[in-house]
Amino acid sequence: MTDRQKSRMRASVFHGDRKITVDTRDIPEVGLGEVLVKVLRTALCGSDFKLWYKGAEFTAGHEIFGIVDQPGHPRHGERNVVYIPLHCDHCEACRAGDTQMCLEVSSLIGWNRPGGYAEYVPVPKNCLLPVPDDIEDDLAPLLLDTIGTSAHAVRFAMPLVPPEENAPILVMGAGPVGLGVVLALQSLGYKDIHVADPNEERLSIALSFGAKAHPVGSREKRFKLIFECSGAHAARNLGIELVLPRGALMLVGENAAPWTIEEGKIFRRKDFYMIRTFYFPIRDFAPNVELLRSNKERYRRFVDASFGLDALPDYFARFAEGKLIKPVLSFG
Repeated sequence: MTDRQKSRMRASVFHGDRKITVDTRDIPEVGLGEVLVKVLRTALCGSDFKLWYKGAEFTAGHEIFGIVDQPGHPRHGERNVVYIPLHCDHCEACRAGDTQMCLEVSSLIGWNRPGGYAEYVPVPKNCLLPVPDDIEDDLAPLLLDTIGTSAHAVRFAMPLVPPEENAPILVMGAGPVGLGVVLALQSLGYKDIHVADPNEERLSIALSFGAKAHPVGSREKRFKLIFECSGAHAARNLGIELVLPRGALMLVGENAAPWTIEEGKIFRRKDFYMIRTFYFPIRDFAPNVELLRSNKERYRRFVDASFGLDALPDYFARFAEGKLIKPVLSFG
């Protein structure tokens, strides 16, 4: 064990009831096949709200960018983002390239093991994704949830509603993933993109990207492809209503509360696809880097705050209130 691994670090603690503190603790043990990563940036994510409310057993934070801090290791000093799902590389899903859905390992960094709202995090070597030097530190975490999840959702839906159909598309929710869906749609050739969101500031960003505004809750227009990015049950139910026959409703947003679908005539008397997508496969990473490169100025608009660890409680609360889009915790 190196001197660095024996030392202490500063880390956040999610107590529940919207309380976050910062304390000093031992750096987590680095296991076999793992390396220690010095965290440089961790982007805040709305899925951490549940930890904010209920508390977390492990250090939270899963949109992590940092450098390998393992003297003597061949990857020491390498810039990487951290791929959240642990995966075995040999099960049927992994062999098919679906590393985010490994059948043998069910563990997520920042959820079932320590995450990135801390100065250091141990990471399995196969969860390190090298970041090219032309990608600036503040933008690097966007390669994970913001670009990875959204672009995977679009690619997954493409065979059902290909861009050459020129069909109307609706994105419900203009948070980081919803805005990421808009940019991914455009990069893959979709044109008629509509966005619904009650937050005028976020909606204005979507409009500046070339999308059209769709009134929240409106039933006046129907769509061949719908991306539900808010996770709200009411929005999901509306999506079932608004999707055109033989169209597709893609569920991207998360919601841990039970969702009941009423099998009324709108649901029963229509052929349509309803799909759920989770994160992204590692094979998507290279095209996602190119997506970021080609839209850097637009993605810079997502990162609307950068702050230190002591300010995490305040910035997380502001983020939860919808006042920030993608604030980034910065360690120097």
